[in-house]
Amino acid sequence: MATIQIQPRLGKGDMNDPHKRHDSEPTTHFGFQDVPESQKAEKVAEVFHSVAAKYDLMNDVLSGGMHRLWKRFTIELSGVRNGNRVLDIAGGTGDLTRKFASLVGPTGEVVLADINESMLKVGRDRLLDKGVAGNVKFVQADAEKLPFPDNHFDVVTIAFGLRNVTHKEDALRSMLRVLKPGGRLLVLEFSKPSSDLLSKFYDAYSFRFMPLAGKLITNDADSYRYLAESIRMHPDQDTLKAMMIDAGFERVTYHNMTGGIVALHRGIKP
Repeated sequence: MATIQIQPRLGKGDMNDPHKRHDSEPTTHFGFQDVPESQKAEKVAEVFHSVAAKYDLMNDVLSGGMHRLWKRFTIELSGVRNGNRVLDIAGGTGDLTRKFASLVGPTGEVVLADINESMLKVGRDRLLDKGVAGNVKFVQADAEKLPFPDNHFDVVTIAFGLRNVTHKEDALRSMLRVLKPGGRLLVLEFSKPSSDLLSKFYDAYSFRFMPLAGKLITNDADSYRYLAESIRMHPDQDTLKAMMIDAGFERVTYHNMTGGIVALHRGIKP
């Protein structure tokens, strides 16, 4: 039976970590709220503990099934092939992992990593039910401190997870470290619509329909209100591109999908 590896993380009181100090602790955003940095991961975890059981259903409802097309394009652009090692960060219920597992074959390896134990268990159970296990590992891990060797993976993906990371710059550098030279990072994330008209429609949809759907289907409007807010706080396409370049990636490009509601960024490790 496939097991979940839980990697140790620094405790909240580690005074050697500047992000964990209790006196004059820096704040960060949790949706539209400002919270101490040490509390964000816990608050995000509460959101995903709440929605894990119906995560796939809500993805289909809220995107009208479009998330499947966005992920398919991510897989196509990844260039994953037989024998590759792939890291699927914030892999959740395993949509990308399942496809990557078939592409890398028995000589390759896919690691489904997620910081949230509930999401990881749902992903593990779902993939095991579908007979996907032999070349897949499940690891509970923090994107900012990935517990893998340097120069280990051919491809790293993170789909709809980067906006929940407290220190995105640290996470991008961690992803760069574990990639092999010439390896590829793909970041699939909600972004900024390309037209004002679409942006107004999307705002109305996000702040009215999404919490309502969350209430009706999962009995949790607050988690989907956070989702809408977290999207607005995420860097836009050009800002994220600059962050990837600053982290050390080269040949960074992005592709807008559905009018820029979603963007796929791609960078190469030199």
